[in-house]
Amino acid sequence: MINLSNINSLLELFIKKYEEQSDKNSILLSSLSKPLNDYSWEKTINSIYNLSEEINKYVNIGDRCLLISENRPEWFITDLAIMLTRAITVPSYTTYAERDYEYILDDCKPSVVFVSNQEQFIKIKNIVKNKSYIKKIFSFEKLENQESIKNIEDIFNNKKKYKYTIPEIKRVDPACIIYTSGTQGNPKGVILSHGGILSNCEGAVELLKPLVKKNQTRFLTWLPLSHSYEHTVQFVQITVSAQIYYAESIDKLIKNMSDCSPEIMTAVPRFYLNLYQKINASFKKTKGIKKILINKTLNIGIKKIQKKPLNFIEKIEDIFLEKIVRKKIKSQFGGSLKTFVSGGGALDKQVGYFLNAIGLPTLQGYGLTETSPVVSCNPINDIRVDTVGPPFKGIEIKIADDGEILVKGENVMIGYWNNKTETEKVLKDGWLYTGDIGVFENNYLKITDRKKDIIISPGGDNISPLKIENELTNSEFIDQAIVYGDNKPYLVALLVINQDENEITNDKIETEINNINKKLSKIENIKKFLTTKEKFSIENGMLTPTLKLKRFKIIQKYKNLFENLY
Repeated sequence: MINLSNINSLLELFIKKYEEQSDKNSILLSSLSKPLNDYSWEKTINSIYNLSEEINKYVNIGDRCLLISENRPEWFITDLAIMLTRAITVPSYTTYAERDYEYILDDCKPSVVFVSNQEQFIKIKNIVKNKSYIKKIFSFEKLENQESIKNIEDIFNNKKKYKYTIPEIKRVDPACIIYTSGTQGNPKGVILSHGGILSNCEGAVELLKPLVKKNQTRFLTWLPLSHSYEHTVQFVQITVSAQIYYAESIDKLIKNMSDCSPEIMTAVPRFYLNLYQKINASFKKTKGIKKILINKTLNIGIKKIQKKPLNFIEKIEDIFLEKIVRKKIKSQFGGSLKTFVSGGGALDKQVGYFLNAIGLPTLQGYGLTETSPVVSCNPINDIRVDTVGPPFKGIEIKIADDGEILVKGENVMIGYWNNKTETEKVLKDGWLYTGDIGVFENNYLKITDRKKDIIISPGGDNISPLKIENELTNSEFIDQAIVYGDNKPYLVALLVINQDENEITNDKIETEINNINKKLSKIENIKKFLTTKEKFSIENGMLTPTLKLKRFKIIQKYKNLFENLY
């Protein structure tokens, strides 16, 4: 395995890994939405050098290049081609509204813009007309009536041969600017260095070592590559010489898992919650011997994950259940899955225990865009479900007097683009102030809260809305929930009702809330609630692109209805 601490840039990493391949025509990048759109290592590196030669006509060192595309092989190639010119990639979500694109364009002033197709181009068509700083627009697919926009397929087909020389890039140089999805206010451009992402890869490769025994480990990728989590995962995949499959969409994820039998897959907690709800609902419908076997699998699985000893009979039962229950569950996800990795938010404890118990190992990690992004993660041989694992190698963590988690290391961002004030708020003496509250338990980090999401009662009690929302959404009747009550005499909630469940009456929900309240402390109890069938989504601006609640926006929208409950 390549020594990442001796590598200066992500581009150097890719070239060194290319040189290592005994079969340079083996497939590296595969699109599941376009099955014939495969790129071998050879085709990938040629495409990178071809494209960078073209980009070089329009950029100087340090110029920004905006990239708006869904996940596909051309995304990765463009990112590396930009690095080869020593410009900086600015990935952008395809789900942004026009005003978000305008804000980002004016904030980072890119010389070049990449769009994947007609749909993405239409979103920025009216804004880019007046931006004199944009010198060229490229597209991944041919656009209608847009002769000035260069289609990169024509560039890739150039048969020119290159010497794969590595430009002089230092570890401290910027690799990308990733705009945080921002739960409120304008997004901030996080500048991540080559060294920051490489150090993250080092920690990740160490973590995956027991799972990656050979070249061509299969990864399925669906989380947007514009998210720092998936952006870094690309380079982890390169480090282990993986084969990378790009999923069609979140709706086709289970089908895509059958298509490519992934061994490793990364996702956000919302995906695992949905998975838990689906599998649990089908478990509840079982009867007789099937039900007994499933209950046994769960009970023994939870015992194992809690490190409780199994008696002799349980050990025999566990071997039997591995073959007839867990193997069958795994087969629904392609049959080869070694682990799920969860990041980008808190994984509900119940979901973590459930998935691990039924034979779908799920490693919970923790990080922020500002930390390239991983800070810590559970290892496969010692999963502690209610923690986010030990820190990655080379990362220092300390807990401030008020409980805030502070992080130091090469993985910490250079700063926010064009925003000294916000940078100085969170970066002090080399320490990043994360805004998360946590504790250490035997070197494993446990996140207990988020500073700015704390509800404070009139009595001065600190209440975590996230904890209560997780309890609420574990109900089969409730799809999404938001808790309200800062400086109020009691807590109330807005519930998005699960539309798959028929005949959900207010009485049923009231009974469910009463049962949930029994698991909570008195001050955490939900006294009143209101319901809606309108889901919080990216489209209506209520979820971030990584599926977190935009708490500020939701509360703003429903403020009067909340206030009427008091």
